[in-house]
Amino acid sequence: MAATTHTVTNQAPPLVGYDVFLSDRALAEGVERHLAPGLAEEARDELSALGRTAGSAQAQEWGVLANENPPKLRTHDRYGNRIDEVDFHPSWHRLLGHAVGAGLTDAWGRPGGHVRRAAGFLVWTQAEAGHGCPLSMTHAAVPALRTDPALAAEWEPRLTSHVYEEGLRPAGDKAGVLFGMGMTEKQGGSDVRANTTQARPLGDAGEYLLTGHKWFCSAPMCDGFLVLAQAPGGLTCFLVPRVLDDGTRNTFRIQRLKDKLGNKSNASSEVEFDETWARRVGDEGRGVRTIIEMVAATRLDCVVGSAALMRQGVAQAIHHAAYRSAFGGVLIEKPLMKNVLADLALESEAATTLALRLAAANDSGTEQDRALLRLAVPAAKYWVTKRCTPVVAEALECLGGNGYVEESGLPRLLRESPLNSIWEGSGNVQALDVLRALQREPHALDAFLQEVGRARGADHRLDGAIKDLLTELADLDGIEARARRLVERMALVLQGALLVRWAPSEVADAFCASRLGGDWGTAFGTLPHTLDLGAVVERARAEV
Repeated sequence: MAATTHTVTNQAPPLVGYDVFLSDRALAEGVERHLAPGLAEEARDELSALGRTAGSAQAQEWGVLANENPPKLRTHDRYGNRIDEVDFHPSWHRLLGHAVGAGLTDAWGRPGGHVRRAAGFLVWTQAEAGHGCPLSMTHAAVPALRTDPALAAEWEPRLTSHVYEEGLRPAGDKAGVLFGMGMTEKQGGSDVRANTTQARPLGDAGEYLLTGHKWFCSAPMCDGFLVLAQAPGGLTCFLVPRVLDDGTRNTFRIQRLKDKLGNKSNASSEVEFDETWARRVGDEGRGVRTIIEMVAATRLDCVVGSAALMRQGVAQAIHHAAYRSAFGGVLIEKPLMKNVLADLALESEAATTLALRLAAANDSGTEQDRALLRLAVPAAKYWVTKRCTPVVAEALECLGGNGYVEESGLPRLLRESPLNSIWEGSGNVQALDVLRALQREPHALDAFLQEVGRARGADHRLDGAIKDLLTELADLDGIEARARRLVERMALVLQGALLVRWAPSEVADAFCASRLGGDWGTAFGTLPHTLDLGAVVERARAEV
């Protein structure tokens, strides 16, 4: 019999057994907004089913087990044969299998595919974020492969399949495959043009042998990889399969797995190529141009992934505050806690709304939206991913000591939160990319200004922020040193414009007052007290 002193009181129940999609009003409304009515109803049913699974005790347990049992490298078998395999816990495969089955690698060929996939990615990665890496790279490989129609015809049906098959076998023998990417080298980092991996052409057109090293290659058990190497004609993109058509293993030597801050469930590795067979993708010397759309797609997934981490952190914080009592009342009703929660909710909704708008731009495919993406993706990637860590840290603090304990799940979120800001080009790379687009592609700025201009006149603080942004854009003096400031402002103005158009008035009002109007402190919980903070918090609450 339990001792009377061990009676548990005033503890919040776990946030489990809920629909991660439908309980996120900003996300559900965004899907409905960007899809045609009939398609929106179909997507709502699919995403709600995925949301119920993501919020289940089973999926949450998969996430815990995948991170508590990280991947293990096996370079050789018991007989001394080189095999270069990575073993994952069964929960990793269950997470991946459910994700692929839900279409999270299938966006490019179905109506509204990018919005539906982005929403699903945002929902499902709240259960576990690490397995999002192969999902993202598989999804993003499609536009790069389409530069070679023959390769696309062979590989795209496998990449977009809704069937997950683990294990290394010839790709032609599998109902579905996953792709990885290898660009970073130890001497170059983000400067991929400094890559030293060499590609030697063979007699058959398009076939090469690669020799070199990749410093970061995530998900090394994927079926194929897009990599960059120096061919006779310059830096070129290549497809490297793990297993060749005849069933033999391609030379793909995994030297070690990275011991990372977070992202523990995912295997990030260093790999060595030694006359490794590869097929050229695109023309020689055009490797960056060939792979650039893949990079843009993975950068957008960084935005979506950060929005997912923020949403989960905010949902946990509000859930805790709704049950926890202190100082004579429930925390969620306390004015100061309500201010903190509302501030966090604003950041989360702004990130989600922006991510879905960019996904919808991919679906539309208009020249205007393509131009918008050229500026908006790196700006969003810069800003949203940087906001993720402070949001998750503040959400953890809302749970107090309970949040600092591993069982709460918040420490795993916190360790994961810096990743998307680093992956696919860190902050300075994104800021410089925005500057390049401003200088070389004036139509991109026109598209951006037209997008924010759709909300002009609806809020005086937004109007003032647009005016100030135009002043900054007109001043090119010291532009590189000011790049972060400029890109931050662009992202905030875009978020404000989208919220003014589509969010409830209390959300748009609070965002414009704080982020654009300057009525804000330097920490969360410093919103003007005159705002309708209760409505903002209630909108963000996950109903169980």
